[in-house]
Amino acid sequence: MSPAAGRVVQPDRLLVRSLVGGLVTSLPVLVLGLLVLNLAPTYYTYLALAAFVNLIVVVGLQVFMGNSNIANLGHSAFVGLGAYGVAVLSTPLAMKKLSIPHAPFGFATLQLDPFSAALVALLAVGIVAAVSGKVISRLSGVAATIVSLALLIIVHSVFLNWTDLFKGNQAFFGIPKVVGLPWMMVLSVVVIVLARLFKDSRWGLQLRASAQSPQAAAALGIDARRLRLMAWILSALICGLAGVLYAYFAGTISPKLFYFQQIFITLAMLILGGMATVTGAVTGVIVLSVGLEFIRSIESGVTIAGIQLPQLLGLSGVALGVVIVLCMAFRPGGISGRYELDEQLSRLLRRSA
Repeated sequence: MSPAAGRVVQPDRLLVRSLVGGLVTSLPVLVLGLLVLNLAPTYYTYLALAAFVNLIVVVGLQVFMGNSNIANLGHSAFVGLGAYGVAVLSTPLAMKKLSIPHAPFGFATLQLDPFSAALVALLAVGIVAAVSGKVISRLSGVAATIVSLALLIIVHSVFLNWTDLFKGNQAFFGIPKVVGLPWMMVLSVVVIVLARLFKDSRWGLQLRASAQSPQAAAALGIDARRLRLMAWILSALICGLAGVLYAYFAGTISPKLFYFQQIFITLAMLILGGMATVTGAVTGVIVLSVGLEFIRSIESGVTIAGIQLPQLLGLSGVALGVVIVLCMAFRPGGISGRYELDEQLSRLLRRSA
């Protein structure tokens, strides 16, 4: 085979490997989703829907943080923009007369179907991401992290103070509930595969190289700013999709859902699983979702061996802090480390052969 032919075939093989790897990583998610869908009561279905939203958020967070090695504290702003975008656009007019009768720009008399509303909301998320990314992409380290936090605070302040459009602290209700667990599972698989494709692409590889050695990457002609901007926008769109899905399954949203609590939970999930891989994002969500639900079950007090334990309110918050500290101290690479699930399975098969 000629060198030219080799260059043509190799990207195809990498693409197939990334697709297969993404699907393998999605298998545990699909299995758990099917178990909940067919065996679990309604309450656990709701918990699973919330966990899938967190999964999409954490995978979106991994796209930027895992490849650029820059901590992002503003991803919840895009989740909120996606959620409020579809809330304003798709809520029935009768409900808008009660919730936002004085909405500007004619939004009080505008109603789109859920799919069109989602597209417009994601377009708005992409515009905000492109504008903010122009600033973020020029920075690195702590400076970029602080700017991402400033973005979160700005967006949250808009939600609180633009009451004619977002209702402020009051819950925005009446959003059509059109998303169930099957749709959430399908879109989670799509997001996982997309994140894996980006990670294995030449853009993902170059972005990680520029994060590890900026001088060497610049000497090779790698445009780190452009790559960071690409990862930032893709990450924002995935997080915005999570917000859209949350609004469409919950039917009610409020600004506090997209602020620091979500930041801490999703960051802890990514750190626990390992931000270097998409598998790490998935692992962290699964482990911490189960763990936090167990902790919440004992926060209000439980009886063990006839002994009534006192209420331990706030225990879940303490647990999140402990997870972050212990992982950073003893396993900074997270549970999954540097290898994706399919890569780990391949290594095990080679050792056993």
